[in-house]
Amino acid sequence: VYYACAKLGVVCVPINLGWRPKEVAYVLDHSRSRGIVVEAQLVAAMAEAVGEVDAVADVIVAPGTGGPGEPGAGTAFDDVLADDTAEPEVVVDDRAPLSYLYTSGTTSFPKGVVGTHLGVYLESTSAALDSGWTADDRFVAMMPLFHTAQLNAFCTPAVLVGATIHVHRGFDPERFLTAIETERITQVFGLPMMYRAALEHPSFAGRDLSSLERAVYAMAPMPEAQIKACLDGFGCDFALLFGQTEMSPITTLFRPEHQLSHVGAVGTPLTGVQVAIMDGEGRLLPRGEQGEIVYRGPSTMQGYLRDPDATATAFAHGWFHSGDVGRFGEDGVLWFADRSKDVIKTGGENVASIEVERAVYDAEPNVAEVVVVGLPHERWSEAITAVVVPKPGASIDTAALTAALKERLDGYKVPKAVIVVDELPRTSTGKIRKNVVRDEHADHYGGR
Repeated sequence: VYYACAKLGVVCVPINLGWRPKEVAYVLDHSRSRGIVVEAQLVAAMAEAVGEVDAVADVIVAPGTGGPGEPGAGTAFDDVLADDTAEPEVVVDDRAPLSYLYTSGTTSFPKGVVGTHLGVYLESTSAALDSGWTADDRFVAMMPLFHTAQLNAFCTPAVLVGATIHVHRGFDPERFLTAIETERITQVFGLPMMYRAALEHPSFAGRDLSSLERAVYAMAPMPEAQIKACLDGFGCDFALLFGQTEMSPITTLFRPEHQLSHVGAVGTPLTGVQVAIMDGEGRLLPRGEQGEIVYRGPSTMQGYLRDPDATATAFAHGWFHSGDVGRFGEDGVLWFADRSKDVIKTGGENVASIEVERAVYDAEPNVAEVVVVGLPHERWSEAITAVVVPKPGASIDTAALTAALKERLDGYKVPKAVIVVDELPRTSTGKIRKNVVRDEHADHYGGR
């Protein structure tokens, strides 16, 4: 459907399956969508949202995998295909909108990112070139296709080079490993948590994964212990795709040769993307100095849909402002420090949460996942707090962990508390929802 829309010159608006009906209705209304293509088993779930938007005139029901949909709910996909099979004779301007991708909002409705045909084409071409992908490659796609990372950073480059794509509905470690083995998969893309689950699967040791050439991951750099385990276990190259929806989405590629020599970095710029570090006054900073990571290039979004103020703010001083804090090393490798909004202000000091998270992984091998947040505190304003998930069957001695962190961090960076939980809240694409973690534990210090 995505590529059909592109050929027709129709703007595609992917719908996040984790949205509530009111969020879906908002996106349909804000994007002024006139039609929707929905799988049969999702018709009932979408009915409430579609019913609230008068502009949606056409509902096309595609075959699904989860059971029958509502009878008579819309036009059957097969009927559309039977109507006319001729290729559309449409000339599409390369700067025309290709998609409205809505970014997740934490306190308000999401913003619509206007991506262009040229932007996605050039980003996807650069991804294929920089990664060395060819028509002989065989890909597994197991991330949601409504997410730009799966759609434009992995699948569209594969389509451009003529590679084979095996699309999985969700992630299952058994199915993932079996696909690599039986289909001789060469390229995979997943989250760090997916690779960890595969490594821990009972059948992993007996698998033939020799066809695998590269495993790509997203969201954030892996801790050193995990990337070493992945390199040893899978026996292939690993690379991190770093970026954001507004950049179509890749901005830097953390290449295989840097995985162990630059643990925690996010790589070097993708071909065609300019990356710089800027201070609060709009001045570009030299290598070694920390500031906001900014971008420019043809893959940058056109703007936020019907939001000129947000667009103007995002492009202040002629660069797109990422909201990320980082620095360039002397060798030109980019280091990510934190999201601006995730920098913890504690006792008059600014602390990058990611620095503390890395220290936790280094100090306690039984930690499967950690998120560090600032929680309300009467004395410290924000108290640094580590929320950890133990590895299966393991336990965490919070006192021992705190003691180990005191040996690794400056005193003011040591968490005031370590909270052990069974799991962390995530978005539909697997990203940890730090805002939800903050809300869930906001009363932990009880106003102390």
